[in-house]
Amino acid sequence: MRDVIRASFEARGDAVTVSDLYAMEFNPVLSAADFEERQQPDHLAYALEQRHAFDTGTLAPDIRAEVEQVLAADLLAFTFPVFWFGPPAMLKGWVERVFLSGPFYGGRRVYGRGGLASKRAFAALGLGGRAHMFGPGAVHGELETGMMRGFFQGALGYVGLAVHQPFVAHHVPYVDEATRLAMLDDLRACIRDLDSRPVLPMPDLADYDATFAPKEKGP
Repeated sequence: MRDVIRASFEARGDAVTVSDLYAMEFNPVLSAADFEERQQPDHLAYALEQRHAFDTGTLAPDIRAEVEQVLAADLLAFTFPVFWFGPPAMLKGWVERVFLSGPFYGGRRVYGRGGLASKRAFAALGLGGRAHMFGPGAVHGELETGMMRGFFQGALGYVGLAVHQPFVAHHVPYVDEATRLAMLDDLRACIRDLDSRPVLPMPDLADYDATFAPKEKGP
């Protein structure tokens, strides 16, 4: 799916950069080594050190390179298999190290006010379950707002990204080659028409007060 996504965006005339986290041997584990200089050497408050390192240009080089690509992009496209009701640990670790407190989010700068509010995101997922296993009343429940809510809302939406409805390839390990090729054709069409694809609903901060408590609704 990665190669199809790249070729489909290039066919639209988009410039594409790719981070293949496994090929890069990206380190998904947070540590003090993520910062070349520490604001608090005796106590690691990771989010605060992210802010300090971004402001002082002392992020670890692998993080800095990914942050620069994210900030330069108009749209972030992700493709991955769903593992245990979520993204692989590699991708989750990438989010934790790259989505920096400060430039990406902080305080009330979340959701529509987040640091990436001018950008969009899209994900193409592969999973083993059949289509009827997901949705209202299905055995696994809703995919976007249930199983994968931590990624779509808790990561992408939280930093302000407008998140397009994902492309989902079901039952992938068990279907025949013709079915897989048809899925890839569907993915090409999805990318071609991405600009008109719906976005997932996210919290509207106008509905919440300064402490994020829901505002009382009028009569």
